[in-house]
Amino acid sequence: MSFLQILDQQGWYFLVTLLSGWPATISVAIPSFFFALIFGLVLALLRMARSRLSRGFAIAYIEFFRGTPALVQLFVIYFGLPDLGYSPSPFQAAVIGLGMNGAAYLAEIYRAGIESIHQGQKEAAFALGMTPTRAMRYIVLPQAIRVMTPALTNFAIVLLKDTSIIFAVGVVEVMALARNLVTETLQSGVVYLMAGALYLCVTIPMSHLAARLERNRRAWQ
Repeated sequence: MSFLQILDQQGWYFLVTLLSGWPATISVAIPSFFFALIFGLVLALLRMARSRLSRGFAIAYIEFFRGTPALVQLFVIYFGLPDLGYSPSPFQAAVIGLGMNGAAYLAEIYRAGIESIHQGQKEAAFALGMTPTRAMRYIVLPQAIRVMTPALTNFAIVLLKDTSIIFAVGVVEVMALARNLVTETLQSGVVYLMAGALYLCVTIPMSHLAARLERNRRAWQ
């Protein structure tokens, strides 16, 4: 049976089945993204703090999570935390794992964005009587976020693709359903190509958005 015959006979079944996994994929990707956004900012501020202890913690965290596979981190969270008295659900483990992993990357994006703001901006804020915290909140971060927006969009694309590994801890998302279809039909080529095409349908528009934001950022400068 040819590839086109398989696609014609079973294509709709494959498509509907794979699409049913998107709610789980999105429900993990969105909270993981916001988890990473918040914790990544905390790590970036610790990374730039005067305290050697704070800087040391942030550097160690970033190096560990950037230097080890995300799948290993998911396994440690899902299978290791029960030994410490907390048993996360597959959904919780996926969000925590992807969020903690993403925070390590976003911390460096935040740091680069904050350091790109001219020192004179901070000095002007201090001259107006602002505390370092208020200067960071009202002067530095708003400008830094505008610089970081394209990078944050690219990170969102990477995070969405990384959700393809969460089937390993029991989340029934697109790739978990793809594996089930392959086991059921033995049509691995068709199923995985369709799964990849579904990811492309989301990531390509996001890539164009990131490129447009980058062009706009350059126009503002």
